[in-house]
Amino acid sequence: MQKYSVNQQLIETLLAWVNSGEIAIPEIQRPFVWDTSKVRDLMDSLYQGFPVGYVIAWKNPNVRLKDGSFSDGKKILIDGQQRVTALTAAILGKYVINKEYERVKIKIAFNPIDEKFEVQNPAILKDRTWIHDISSVFNGSISLLKLTRDYLTHNPEVDEELVERTLTNLVNIPKKQIGIIELSSDLDIETVTEIFIRINSKGVVLSQADFAMSKISSNEKYDGSILRKAIDYFCHLAISPEFYKHITDHDPEFSKTEFFQKMSWLKSENEDLYDPTYTDLIRVAFTSQFNRGRLADLVSLLSGRNFETRTFEEEIAEKSFEMLTNGVYNFMNETNFKRFLLIIKSAGFISPKLIRSQNSLNFAYIVYLKLKELGYHSNHIEKYVRKWFVYSILTGRYSSSPESFFDFDIKQISQKPFDEYLKEKEDGELSDAFWNASLVQSLDSSVASSPYFNVFLASQVKANDKGFLSRDVTVSDLVSIKGDIHHLFPRDFLKKNGLERGKYNQIANYVYMQSEINIKVGNKAPKDYFGGVISDIENGKPLVSGIENMKDLFDNLQINCIPENIINSGFSDYEDFLFERRKLMAEKIKKYYFSL
Repeated sequence: MQKYSVNQQLIETLLAWVNSGEIAIPEIQRPFVWDTSKVRDLMDSLYQGFPVGYVIAWKNPNVRLKDGSFSDGKKILIDGQQRVTALTAAILGKYVINKEYERVKIKIAFNPIDEKFEVQNPAILKDRTWIHDISSVFNGSISLLKLTRDYLTHNPEVDEELVERTLTNLVNIPKKQIGIIELSSDLDIETVTEIFIRINSKGVVLSQADFAMSKISSNEKYDGSILRKAIDYFCHLAISPEFYKHITDHDPEFSKTEFFQKMSWLKSENEDLYDPTYTDLIRVAFTSQFNRGRLADLVSLLSGRNFETRTFEEEIAEKSFEMLTNGVYNFMNETNFKRFLLIIKSAGFISPKLIRSQNSLNFAYIVYLKLKELGYHSNHIEKYVRKWFVYSILTGRYSSSPESFFDFDIKQISQKPFDEYLKEKEDGELSDAFWNASLVQSLDSSVASSPYFNVFLASQVKANDKGFLSRDVTVSDLVSIKGDIHHLFPRDFLKKNGLERGKYNQIANYVYMQSEINIKVGNKAPKDYFGGVISDIENGKPLVSGIENMKDLFDNLQINCIPENIINSGFSDYEDFLFERRKLMAEKIKKYYFSL
């Protein structure tokens, strides 16, 4: 059975559907990102009779209302938004939201003599041979006959027949056709996504969050467009606090909403540890409120789907919008957001460069919100969130099939005491074999952004460890301010001895150190540069590092998980050094994890 229909529709019909709301274009599902020149080119293609592709609409299901009747589902535009928005701007003269979130008009001019379109500019406004804004031709305020006469009055020297023909072609642009692929309401998101990818020549991935955004924004009954704006504006403000003034200046209606009051604290917030995208925000709000992890379920619930009867009911749609709105409020709540970030920082993750898994961060926030909702004591919440966050990073829990794990974990958390569930995961996945073998092997890597190395660095931050050969400067200072990762066995030294890049760039050979100390290390073998360090200590000379005695030196090696025999090591000792340091790093991570 065919699950879609393909039809050619007049552009004026498509635009009438947009005006009436039969086709819903999410107001700011994505800002209008086309250059104005592309709008000009689209109008030229239509004028020339060239094909302009298809738009894809997905019909909402018919929903049973409280009185037992059914409402007809609208069509949601899931592909072709930029083209349709361009048409509404150029033909109808509608405002668009540009990449800077400004509400602007795009005015396209037409020269009937040269049959040329152009974006309106000051020179065109001074030139009588141009129709300055083609939207004035289509709004019904002037007939083709009067348009032609007026143009010839201002340009008496031009060919009358040419002008009549070209203006007729211009006026008839809305009579040109555009292809519309309408997808059936009973298709699931996965199928719609597959259709989208196959039709779209660029193979663009349309995420389930995009579908959710379309569904939210197209709903008028439960203020979906306002909710959609709240999600988008919060994420934009989190990155650019100066955007606050833009909202107050350009969207006064939204400025009056409770959403805006809830997010206003971001105007003076410069924290960048967690800058959520709209996908992150929706995922956290949905999972924490609905105890589900698959965004396809959110799209269905917002449509009013009853999973048991497989029908669509207004009460479910209403309740789902209410729950999602509460989830969004909880996400953007200043106390929640800042408290959560303090917990993450207290685990040693003080910089975004230590966090490579956004999904681990997302689910940690879900754990925070869920445990708070369930009434857990704040001390327990802090402990559990820290441990779960690190556990999920160490095990790569959300690195593949994250939605499946989100769905499984939130169901478990909502059904049993959290400490029991956490203990199950620790016993099953963080056994002695993990700490003594698996983690040691995982540290055999050259990737400086490795999650295991990041957890090791976080453990050093949490322990307030000093940097390599530093007396006062901490790893925390080096991570957050000015430190760099350098090699304990210098890179040039290893290269000169014939090692390849994958061998000398090893996690176990990395350490945070001050640049001044790195200069002192140079490209010498460890036994040589440590010889200089020890000689300075014995001679009572102040070191760049400030370490003044052998005890402090060995203490510094210990906290940085560096085998003591490095002070006598040369090239032949490198492989043994790496193996020993990996074991020390794994031991430190284990100690750190169980102290969280």
